[in-house]
Formats: sequence, C-alpha cells, structure tokens
Amino acid sequence: METSKKIARYQRLYDQLEALVRKSTDPDARMATIIAVLHHKMDYFFWTGFYFLKSGELTVKTYQGPLACQVLEKHTGVCWASVDQQKTMVVPDVHRFPGHIACDSRSQSEIVVPVRNHEGEIIGVLDVDSDAHGSFDETDAGWLEKIVNLIYR
Repeated sequence: METSKKIARYQRLYDQLEALVRKSTDPDARMATIIAVLHHKMDYFFWTGFYFLKSGELTVKTYQGPLACQVLEKHTGVCWASVDQQKTMVVPDVHRFPGHIACDSRSQSEIVVPVRNHEGEIIGVLDVDSDAHGSFDETDAGWLEKIVNLIYR
C-alpha cells in the first residue's frame, strides 16, 4: 500500500477508535474494539491480537484471525523480543527471525507493539501478522503505537 494512502487510512481508523473507546473505561472492552476495527479494516492484517503478561508468561487475550498460540515460550519469538527490548518490532520475514514461534505457518511478516500501563510498564503486546512478506513498516509502527495508547489513556 502506498505510504500516503496508508497514513490516510490510519488517520481515519485512529479517529474512529478514539471516539469508540470513549464509550467505556474498561481496558478489555477497548482492546476488543481496537482488534475488531484493525482486523476488519486493514486488508493485510491476517492475525490481530493482544498477548498479556500473566504470572511471567505471555498469554493470549483478545484476538481475531486463525487459532492462536495460548502461551508463548518465554523469551522466544517476536512478542518476547518486543517485551525484552522494550520497543516495537517490525519483522519483514518471520522465517528469518531467530526463535520465531509459528502459531500459523501462513504468517510471513509481523509487527509487535508494547502495551504500557499508566506507570509506563510493559504489561503486554499488540501482535499483528500478515500472510505476505514485508507488510509492515515504520508507518504501521507509529500509528499502531498511537492506537495502543488509547487503551489506558
């Protein structure tokens, strides 16, 4: 997708989500809404969901798409790399990422954005997979970071 079109689409989605999340202060309701909108409005989002830290494990929370891994092996894969490095990870080819966890073999590229609570601590991640290589870039990273910040604002 051309960058200017992608930016315009994200701006529309952000505006829509900002209005929708005002209807509830519950983080789970906000996450479910964010996942539904992103998954159905971004045609290259193959799997869209949240993993949250629970008892030291990354456990699936809200998602849309094919069946998810319920618990991710500790300190392995893109989601754990995002938590461990405390930053957004953009992976153009998941098969070249050391320790990639293949929950679905159709996934080809991935972006993972940390979710932070009010104190700024990472408590989970937004994980988005695509069934095409190179689907995600810095435009996705910047907008998804803004969208994730709507959960606990």
